[in-house]
Amino acid sequence: MNNLKGLLRIRIKRGVNLAVRDISTSDPYIIIRMGKQKLKTRIIEMDLNPVWNEDLTLFVYDTALPIKLEVYDHDFFTTDDKMGDAEFDIQPFLDGLKKNLKNVPSGTIITRIKPSKSNWLGEESCITWRNNVVVQDLCLRLRHVECGEVEIELHWIDVPGCKLV
Repeated sequence: MNNLKGLLRIRIKRGVNLAVRDISTSDPYIIIRMGKQKLKTRIIEMDLNPVWNEDLTLFVYDTALPIKLEVYDHDFFTTDDKMGDAEFDIQPFLDGLKKNLKNVPSGTIITRIKPSKSNWLGEESCITWRNNVVVQDLCLRLRHVECGEVEIELHWIDVPGCKLV
């Protein structure tokens, strides 16, 4: 825990219009990577619009590292098929955490991030002060694939004795 800054909880909400990799459907799951860490969701069988609502938690040592999200189709007898990927930066989210928001009403939008070719957002991402915590909602447009988006939500978990700054 030498350089640990804190924990990042990523709620994998759902996939939207994911690519077909079997005859008419797919069995998607998601892998999240940050540095050497690798986390995986459960497999949702035969669904191009899966709902995971699953929390994955990363140990954050280096806030400059991007987070990589990869979607795969689970296959029983062959190698799993790739269904796209995306990458996102947590620095804007961390900047929101550093603001003094104690007297701000719940639901206040701290920052808006517009979609661009460099951030893979499918729509505007809002960093919001909600129920006394900073939350970021992201809709990531998958690349290297014909279609698909993944909706996620970021939450920060402070660890006693660790400093974000």
